[in-house]
Amino acid sequence: MTAPEMSRYDELCARLYAARRFGMVLGLDRMRGALDRIGAPDRRLGQVVHVGGTNGKGSTVAMIAALARGGGARVATYTSPHLSTLRERVTIDGELASEDALVDAAREVDPGLTFFEQITAIAMAVIARAGVDITVLEVGLGGRLDATNVVDAPVAVVTGVALDHEAILGGTLEAIAFEKAGIFKRGRAAVIGASGEPAAVPVLVEHARAAGVARLTTVDDDAIARVPDLALAGAHQRRNAAAAVAAIEALGLRVEPAALARVSHPGRFERAGDLVLDGAHNPHGARALAATLRELGMRPVLVVAVSADKDARAIAEALAPEVRAVVATRYQQDRTLAPEPLADAFRAATSAPVETARDLEAAVARARELGGPVLVAGSLFLVGEARTRWLGAPTDAIALADPARPGARAR
Repeated sequence: MTAPEMSRYDELCARLYAARRFGMVLGLDRMRGALDRIGAPDRRLGQVVHVGGTNGKGSTVAMIAALARGGGARVATYTSPHLSTLRERVTIDGELASEDALVDAAREVDPGLTFFEQITAIAMAVIARAGVDITVLEVGLGGRLDATNVVDAPVAVVTGVALDHEAILGGTLEAIAFEKAGIFKRGRAAVIGASGEPAAVPVLVEHARAAGVARLTTVDDDAIARVPDLALAGAHQRRNAAAAVAAIEALGLRVEPAALARVSHPGRFERAGDLVLDGAHNPHGARALAATLRELGMRPVLVVAVSADKDARAIAEALAPEVRAVVATRYQQDRTLAPEPLADAFRAATSAPVETARDLEAAVARARELGGPVLVAGSLFLVGEARTRWLGAPTDAIALADPARPGARAR
């Protein structure tokens, strides 16, 4: 029996999977040249809002897009990583990019680029062809040297800074803030959010002023208090929403409050029957998730997996006090931490029962035996598997993720 032919889209996924061997290379020169060779689509994205920060980027992008669409604009988004299909990374007017659109754009893009450089160029080409009014562009890693920073965005948002990816961005809040603030541009607007560590805010303000921004907005308690009714759960989402509102105002657009009451963001405290799915994947995100559980009075059984490069002990210390039991597992990619060392991190943080399971399916089955509700958290990759299994989310034949980041190098 002959193997079925791969579709053009599957071939693209295979090509991008192979490009992971190039690792992650931080720098703008090669990206600038690659985009110029295909007609500089980055200059045909409409008005751009560039969103960076340690946590809250995806939610903030979703809310900026919802607010802009609520005002009648045509809006595209580019985000990363995806949960179950590459198509999630590019949306046009709230719809996932089509397989054909991605494949057609990829024909022009140099296959010798890194994975992230290729998908960024492909995304910009797709969006440019769509002729949108506004593009909301999420930073992949850091900001200053991220491939998305070739764009001269009228508005740049840094949601906040916390410790994550220290091996690449630096081991202090000051060092990480320097990288994140690299998206601030002279003569443009800057928004500094409240979704990170408070100690980083003055550092970001200093960098914004040094960059010569024309307008600087710093989200404060008053701005957070003015956020209208919000569909997304958790006090941290109100902080993200305040940054989104500030970005819309910096574009000179009117805020339509009803848009925030309708916005959704897959994998962020998302309900799937008796499951809650949340991609909190670093200590700061885990603390925000823990605060949401306290706010809602919820004590679930936790099904958890994390990437091997994450601080599992700090994630455990944040989440363990808020759950009744833990089932440590793994997601089905090579970056995952094995269940047993993850379980050990939780055992050190709680006297509650801690078990292991070979995979997500077995972990959820055991968690249900222990009693619902069940919280699936710790990794966006794990959440992606859950969305495929229990929500029927579209899923690629080839599991595709950004390359492991500790090997990233600057150019």
